[in-house]
Amino acid sequence: MRKKIKSIPVNRMTDDFNAGIVIERLSFNEAGMADQINFEEENQAHRHDLHSFFLLEEGIVSIEIDFQKYTIRPSSIIYIHPDQVHETKTVENITVSCWAIHNENLNPEYLKLLKEITPAKPLLLDKDTFSIISETVSLYIQFTELKSDKLYHSFLKDSCNALVGLAISQYLKHSPSTEKASRFEVITKSFREILEDQYTTIKRPAGYAQKLNISIPYLNECVKNATGHSVSYHIQERVILEAKRLLFHSDKSVKEIATVLGYDDFAYFSRLFNKVTGMSALAFRNKNLD
Repeated sequence: MRKKIKSIPVNRMTDDFNAGIVIERLSFNEAGMADQINFEEENQAHRHDLHSFFLLEEGIVSIEIDFQKYTIRPSSIIYIHPDQVHETKTVENITVSCWAIHNENLNPEYLKLLKEITPAKPLLLDKDTFSIISETVSLYIQFTELKSDKLYHSFLKDSCNALVGLAISQYLKHSPSTEKASRFEVITKSFREILEDQYTTIKRPAGYAQKLNISIPYLNECVKNATGHSVSYHIQERVILEAKRLLFHSDKSVKEIATVLGYDDFAYFSRLFNKVTGMSALAFRNKNLD
């Protein structure tokens, strides 16, 4: 039976000494997982407090990220944003390299790029790229042993950012080119960035159009051409994703969730959830907890 939790658990991946940075390699199977990490915490749906990257070197992992299930095999890499709720379902004799970093230590350019690739799916690497990243992790793990060095934190920060850059470069390599992005795509990208930051406070297309200094019809035209959906659709989908996370992974009441998401009108939020998902918020919670 699931434990009662008032909010989505956050797995804080670092100790105070590392100050918001992790670089490590772990090997375990499901039976021995508790000996390697806090199995109960990792096997429960949670968020991380850092931008997290996982390079699967051996074995198989089944993971669920924001209600999407993935089976990850070697030699794959995956990025998980701090907002994303995920849960490890099963592991089979795995070796995984991990690196994670807090916003304050992350290269600002990388932070911007990570927003663009979220949500990211597992990405299968070619043999040469996998070897480069795996060997780089091995080298940088050695830096984590230099705790007495005065430049320890700088070593760790630069090393982790280098690994983040390697991961981002692979996602960008497999993404459509942005060099010839249309005006529609540029506007849509900017809209999505603002939406991610302000979906709890700005609920109408007019607010986003104002932020972008364009008209509402033109914003809708851009977003519709680039994505096939209206601005309102994207606003509602982002709000409902967070509502689903909280309904499934916490014990907040529907009214509390509505308030967290910026809705003073509880009845309106309930109607919106029903409209987008085809069921009530309580029905969604009960269905997914069965």
